[in-house]
Amino acid sequence: MTYKILTQEGRAKRAEFTSVHGTVQTPVFMNVATVAAIKGAVSSEDLEGIGTQIALSNTYHLHVRTGDEMIAKLGGLHRFMDWHRPILTDSGGFQVFSLAGLRKITEEGVTFQSHIDGHRIFMGPEESMQIQSHLASTIAMAFDECPSSRAERKYVQDSVDRTVRWLERCQKEMKRLNSLEETINKEQLLFGINQGAIFDDIRIENAKRISEMELDGYAVGGLAVGETHEEMYHVLEETVPYLPKDKPTYLMGVGTPENILEAVERGVDFFDCVYPSRNGRHGHVYTDHGKINLFNQKYEADMRPIEEGCQCPACRRYSRAYIRHLLKAKEMLGMRLCVLHNLYFYNHMMKEIRDALDAGQFALYKKHKLASMAEGED
Repeated sequence: MTYKILTQEGRAKRAEFTSVHGTVQTPVFMNVATVAAIKGAVSSEDLEGIGTQIALSNTYHLHVRTGDEMIAKLGGLHRFMDWHRPILTDSGGFQVFSLAGLRKITEEGVTFQSHIDGHRIFMGPEESMQIQSHLASTIAMAFDECPSSRAERKYVQDSVDRTVRWLERCQKEMKRLNSLEETINKEQLLFGINQGAIFDDIRIENAKRISEMELDGYAVGGLAVGETHEEMYHVLEETVPYLPKDKPTYLMGVGTPENILEAVERGVDFFDCVYPSRNGRHGHVYTDHGKINLFNQKYEADMRPIEEGCQCPACRRYSRAYIRHLLKAKEMLGMRLCVLHNLYFYNHMMKEIRDALDAGQFALYKKHKLASMAEGED
């Protein structure tokens, strides 16, 4: 792996991240293919066509559906979904704590019930690394607990301390797995995760501790889970300076276009979020003048594309009126076109951000972009 900062504007970074599966230009948005597919009938070929650089899939969901051992037998996740650019796999930790029913946390890991059929599963640092090694993703995420942003201080501190111990075990197990002859991707990378809810001192101390571990990248987790946007931005301002500047910085599960712009300014360069696909499936589409709802009756006879000048597959050929008709008629094509547009919008916005950083104009770009989106269309 190499990570090379090409230019900076304040804390905002423009970088190039090179892995065994190719090079990624950052800041970058990772399209969320939870179970090795984007929800909304979007294929790997579609993703290539709209400029996607990196996809994100989920350890927990692939473990309980199809199974990581089967995917390993089939050649790993890249071959399985015919995607030959980088893939990051989330460790499963967030899903274990957010989706699972009854669960018991111990020093060893977590015993919980599958949300699919209720059967008991145990997952700890070693199991998460083993599953991700079977998937053979480019980047594996460390197994962590994601405490509520509103949890009490003592609980958060105890949780963060245990997560650091789990991280040490993840690192040791990853090294072992990458040395095995049967391992598909022996160059699999490991990113650690900073936690600490909204306690500045816990976040900072944790950032210092995990920075000493010489990991391949660092994520800020446990945000966009109930705190305000202002609290999230404050955590980033206080925490990111204590993470290694010469490694990728990833803000997990974030977010809106506005969130991304604010986080780039604070030094983040990797993002993922389900918003573009989830909103698209419900007819909510992003434009430079804000988000619009195509179910609104005023678009019934609107023959304009979703966004004038947009080069996505939906806007190049189809009108708002037609896409609205498809959505109202519950035709899958309507949902698919909206998801494609939203993913294109996010990927194109990231390219605009990179171009602005290259030109030393990010602050101006951010100001104009936020103002334009705040105006609304009408």
